[in-house]
Amino acid sequence: MQMTIAQALDDARLARVDARVLMCHALVVSTAYLIAHANEKLTSVQYAAYDSLAKRRAQGEPVAYIVGSREFFSREYSVTPAVLIPRPETELLVEYALERMAADSTAHVLDLGTGSGCIAISIARERPLAHVVAVDNSADAVAMTRKNAHRHQVSNIEIKLSNWFSALEDRRFDVIVSNPPYVADRDAHLNHGDLRFEPSSALRGGDDGLDSVRTIIAAAPGYLAAGGVLAIEHGYDQVASVRALLQSSGFADIFTRKDLAGIERISGGKSTAAA
Repeated sequence: MQMTIAQALDDARLARVDARVLMCHALVVSTAYLIAHANEKLTSVQYAAYDSLAKRRAQGEPVAYIVGSREFFSREYSVTPAVLIPRPETELLVEYALERMAADSTAHVLDLGTGSGCIAISIARERPLAHVVAVDNSADAVAMTRKNAHRHQVSNIEIKLSNWFSALEDRRFDVIVSNPPYVADRDAHLNHGDLRFEPSSALRGGDDGLDSVRTIIAAAPGYLAAGGVLAIEHGYDQVASVRALLQSSGFADIFTRKDLAGIERISGGKSTAAA
C-alpha cells in the first residue's frame, strides 16, 4: 500500500521538523508543498529515498549532514562532517561585528577558525565594502568556505589556510571574531547528539575547554588596529574565565552578551595597544 506524505512523516517516528526537512530534501520540494499536498501518495521511489534519509537520522546522523546544508543568518550554507554545523547562537558574533561597522564601512575583519565560512560570509555580504579574512587550519574547511563564498557570490573575502594567526604576518584588523573549540575534552556532551558526528578538532578545547580561547586572546592584541575589537564565543560556564583572560591581556570595555536562551554566549573587548 502506498503511503501519503502525511502518513510517511508520522511513520518515521522522528521529530516533526526533522522529518519535514528530510521529506523536502527527498522530494525536492518546499515545506509549503508538503502542507498543501499532505494526502498525496508517494511513489515507491520517493518513499525509498525518504526512508533512507529517515533511517540515517534515526541512527543519530545530523540532519544538516544528511541534506548537506544548514541555514545561518537567513542564508543556506553547504556543510559536511569536515566542519561544524552552524548554530543560531553563533549569529551573535555576526550581529556584534555588524554593529561595529557602518553600512559603508571599509573595515578589515578577521574570522578565526572559519569552518563553513558562515560567520565571515555573513559579515562580507552585509558589509560589501569591508575586507574580510577567513582562516582555518583545516584544508577541508578552507575548501568548504571557498565553496560557500562562491555560492553566495562574495568577492570581498580572503580565505587562507592558517593555524590561528600564523599566516597573517603583521596584518592588523578592526574586528576579530571567532567561534573556537571550547568544549572540555571530558565533557559528556561530546558523546551525545550531533556532537558525535562533528569534527573533534573543532569542538575539543583541552582539559577545561579554553586552550584555543587562551591562544586567541593572548595573541589578538598584536593583530588589532588601535581601538579594534575582539569577540569570541564560549561555553555557558566559561564567562568568568574568558573575561579574566581578556582583562589580563589588556582589553578594555570588556562585554558579555547572552543568546536567545539567556546563556552568556560571547565575550570580548577593545584593544588598548597602539597601532
